[in-house]
Amino acid sequence: MASLILHDVAFSYLNGFAIKQFSLEIEAGEMVAFLGPNGSGKTTLLKLATGVLMPNKGEVLLDGRSLIRLSRKEIARKVAMVPQQFHMPFAFRVEEVVMLGRTPFVKIFSAETERDCLMVKHAMELTGIEKFKARTFNELSGGERQKVILAMALAQEPRLLLLDEPTAHLDINHQVEILRLVKALNREKGVTVIGAMHDLNLASLYFERIILLKEGQLFADGTPSQVLTSDIIQQVFSTSVEVRQHPSATVPQIVVLP
Repeated sequence: MASLILHDVAFSYLNGFAIKQFSLEIEAGEMVAFLGPNGSGKTTLLKLATGVLMPNKGEVLLDGRSLIRLSRKEIARKVAMVPQQFHMPFAFRVEEVVMLGRTPFVKIFSAETERDCLMVKHAMELTGIEKFKARTFNELSGGERQKVILAMALAQEPRLLLLDEPTAHLDINHQVEILRLVKALNREKGVTVIGAMHDLNLASLYFERIILLKEGQLFADGTPSQVLTSDIIQQVFSTSVEVRQHPSATVPQIVVLP
């Protein structure tokens, strides 16, 4: 399990969007959702957590160590990210794509080890994609591709799993399947999970902690019941909603009002 701390982090783009003095602590083993409108900073925070972006001020700590002091390989051996979009320009087979997740562990000019092959097989079994491991990645459906990308991340044996809109453009059955799998990894393997989400109801169902962002700032932090209230949602999304009790779970259910 991995802990993540953002301490007084500041970051800005050339277009003017900025995150200012952002502080957040996520304990090892938590399952946290970042929610907020487009442009609120969700993806930026994930990239700061991986070291893809470096803060202008402040620091990001992974297991108590600053990302600045860690090599890319050290970070990749602890952190895996499932991106919004993943383009594969070559006709790679599914098994070859998943094997890319072992890159941080493979030595230069060396072949994959028995452990590499074992972890790839295990990741494909967990995600239910072993049956089409010989198929070309680009021939798969959107839901199947997303599971392959998740399997690639799991092959890294991450202690921290970052998900950037993991259910975007997927049918509801694939959305639920992906989130159920991630939830099981969190509970059974102790993997710390942070997911940038758009769907408030899916976040409410599958994440125990909600971080609500607005214009690069932390607006609310707590359980779904504490954060997903009609008043807070109105302030952040400028949308009128009714918040009800979910019919089969002890979490809020959001209904958009006309």
